Amino acid sequence: QVQLVESGGGLVQAGGSLRLSCVASGMITSINAMGWYRQAPGKQRELVARITSGDTTDYAEPVRGRFTISRDYAKNTVSLQMNSLKPENTAVYYCNAIVRVSNIGNYWGQGTQVTVSS
Repeated sequence: QVQLVESGGGLVQAGGSLRLSCVASGMITSINAMGWYRQAPGKQRELVARITSGDTTDYAEPVRGRFTISRDYAKNTVSLQMNSLKPENTAVYYCNAIVRVSNIGNYWGQGTQVTVSS
């Protein structure tokens, strides 16, 4: 019913920047919140940043001040600008959305790889 498609991952050197984008499509009535999570090898998936429908943002402490999350409500997209990247930011990044179709559902994208070389 709802699809999330990410783009923008890739390989970058430490200190560089990447911008991730995610577009939600399907039988969407409204989107309560959108966000980004990441999962590094051997680790649990963790929150990176999220933004609510009231534009309230929440960042994981390690990325605060370097990453910026934003939404385009008209296009049902969320973006994550990542600056001053570090090797420890290497992970698969997943888009997440809390979406109302007929009921509220929690949806995930397929993930996009971000690799930061030292």
